[in-house]
Amino acid sequence: MDYRQAGVDVEAGRAFVQQIRTMVERTFRPEVLGGLGGFSGFFELPSGYREPVLVSGTDGVGTKLKLAHQCDRHNTVGVDLVAMCVNDVLTSGAEPLFFLDYLATGKLNQDQLAEVVSGITEGCQQAGCALLGGETAEMPGFYQPGEYDLAGFCVGIVEKSQILNGSRVQIGDVAIGLASQGVHSNGFSLVRKIVEVTGQSLNDRPELLQGKTLGEELLTPTRIYVKPILSALRSGLEIHGMAHITGGGLPENLPRCLGANQSIQVNSQSWDVVPIFKWLMTQGQVDRLEMFNTFNMGIGFVVLVAPDQVDRTLAHFQAQQIPAWTIGEVVPGAGELLLQ
Repeated sequence: MDYRQAGVDVEAGRAFVQQIRTMVERTFRPEVLGGLGGFSGFFELPSGYREPVLVSGTDGVGTKLKLAHQCDRHNTVGVDLVAMCVNDVLTSGAEPLFFLDYLATGKLNQDQLAEVVSGITEGCQQAGCALLGGETAEMPGFYQPGEYDLAGFCVGIVEKSQILNGSRVQIGDVAIGLASQGVHSNGFSLVRKIVEVTGQSLNDRPELLQGKTLGEELLTPTRIYVKPILSALRSGLEIHGMAHITGGGLPENLPRCLGANQSIQVNSQSWDVVPIFKWLMTQGQVDRLEMFNTFNMGIGFVVLVAPDQVDRTLAHFQAQQIPAWTIGEVVPGAGELLLQ
């Protein structure tokens, strides 16, 4: 017997690396040393930092991958993978430097996984970070035919004196909510249950979705906020805190950027809820509070600024084609979100 008879095609793996090489190299920054194919990736720290601090993050895409498999559409989940990591790292004020991916499958399908990598490289280019390396694991018998799993790892950098960790947030600071592009990459176990129970097809076009199929809407990738946020910081906008709205929605994530003895009051009527959430709430008969505890509800990222910075902050993000709203205020409290 040989390895191929056991289900692992080493030659196909080598061919896959060659197939994705050009895509990966398009993401390289000047600090990348060497090329693709070594045992590890090398990245030189950018110059200009007095006390550089490295910031790391890791995440996956979750059961959204099940919908990608059902729709046989694989070029968006890679963007999600990058977004979930770089947006987290960004909340500390850090610039993402490089990204690594782990891709596992039962049997290597080069064209399918090349689509996935095309999404990863697209996400890295949106975030301005290098795809420094990765691992493709072929594990026969571990995954169903045609299925794969993804994990991502990101490293960023921030000046020590500029780290955002809640210490700058003050009572009276205003929360500016930045629009999401839809469900992003959280809550898909509930999404899939609603689709299953209602008997809807992912090819259906619900009226609320204005011509999109359900599958297209649900596979819309997570918005990457890196470049608009970094340009805001570099322009002199004084941002006191930031939160990436992922699993647990606003109630779980927004308090994570507060300081001691602070809470945040949010007016849920102050922004436009993305239509897919109205569809999910109606079709699944989901309680309003459960919706907010599960989904981003149209707000994918939040920045906290002083009251005199609100107009300038709103104008900045609107100029970047990201809808933004004043959604709440920091108040005295014990670290909870008060939803109105």
